[in-house]
Amino acid sequence: MQKYSFFLIFLLLSSVASAQIGGDNTYEFLNLTTSARLSSLGGNQIAVKDDDSFLGFVNPSLLNEEMDNKLALTYVSYLADINVGFASYTKTYDSIGTFNLGVQYINYGDFIETDQGGNEIGNFSAGEYAFVLGYSYPIDTNFSVGANLKTIYSSFYDYQSIGLAADLGATYFSKKNGVTMALLAKNIGTQLTEYADDDQESLPFELQFGITKRFKNVPLRLGLIAQQLQKWDLTYENPEDQGQSLLGEDETRNDNENGFFNKLASHLIFNAELLISKNFNVRFGYNYLRRAELKVDEKPGTVGISWGFGMRISKFHLSYGRSAYHEVGPTNTFSVSTRLSDFIN
Repeated sequence: MQKYSFFLIFLLLSSVASAQIGGDNTYEFLNLTTSARLSSLGGNQIAVKDDDSFLGFVNPSLLNEEMDNKLALTYVSYLADINVGFASYTKTYDSIGTFNLGVQYINYGDFIETDQGGNEIGNFSAGEYAFVLGYSYPIDTNFSVGANLKTIYSSFYDYQSIGLAADLGATYFSKKNGVTMALLAKNIGTQLTEYADDDQESLPFELQFGITKRFKNVPLRLGLIAQQLQKWDLTYENPEDQGQSLLGEDETRNDNENGFFNKLASHLIFNAELLISKNFNVRFGYNYLRRAELKVDEKPGTVGISWGFGMRISKFHLSYGRSAYHEVGPTNTFSVSTRLSDFIN
C-alpha cells in the first residue's frame, strides 16, 4: 500500500474513539479506554472511589492510599490489528498525597511503503505515546483533588509531534450514603511541535461529570457519566447523505432525531456493577452516543452495549471487558493489577 493509505486508518480510528466528535483534534488516542473495567462500563467511569488504580489514571482525584504500591497493566487487541496498551504504578506518601506514574500507547502496526508505481521501497511503523504523572491530595474525608501531567509523543511515518496536556479533577465521596460525585477537565494543553510547520491542531479537551450510588442492602452500584459537557449539540449531519442507508436502501428520517432528548442522551453513559462478592463482580454499560453514531440502522445489534467482569485470584485482580463498536466485531480488553508489597514476605 502507499504510505498515505495509513492516514485513512488513523481517521477511522479517531471516529471510533469519540464517535462523530472524533477527527476535530489531534492525539485522539487519549480518549481510548485504559482498562477492562472502563470498557465494560460503557467506556468511562470517573466516580468510583476504591482501590482501582485504573480509575485513578482517568480521574486523578480518585487516587488514594488504598492503591499504594499497585502495578496495573492493560492490553487491547483493537480494531484493524491495532494494539493498545497501558501500564502504571501508584505510590502513597503520608501527609503528601498519592502519585501515579503511567504510560498509555497505541501501535498502529507496520506498513509497506511503495512508490507511485506500486514498487516496494521499504517499511514504516506508526504509534503514539502518553507519559503521565498523576497526583491526588485529600482535602478531608469527603473531598479530594488531583491532576495529571501528560507528555505526548506521536509519530506517523515522517511526521512527528510532541504535546503537553493536563487533567484536573475533583471528587466528593460519602461512604455513609454510598454516593460519589466527580468533576473532570481532560486534556487541557497544546502541541509543542506540529506535524507540519504552522499547522497547530487542538487537543481533545473535554468536561465530564459523574455520579454513582452504592446501595446498602443490595449488592449494586449504579453510575451515570455526563460527557462532552463543553459542547451541547453532539449530533452530526453528513452533507453527503442523500437519504440512503449504508446498505443502499432508502432511509426514512425521524424529524425528532436531533431533538432535545437525543441531544441530552448523547452526553450520557449508563453503567452498573453487581458486587456479588469481594472477589467477583459483573459489569454492564450503555453508551448512547456510541450507539447512535456507529450502528447500522438495519442491523444495530449490540452496538453501544458493553459488559465484563472482575475477579480476584490470589494476589492478582483480573478484569475482562467486551465492548461493541460495530457489527463487524467487538473489542476485548484484558487488565491485571497487583500490589507489589504482597510479594514481600
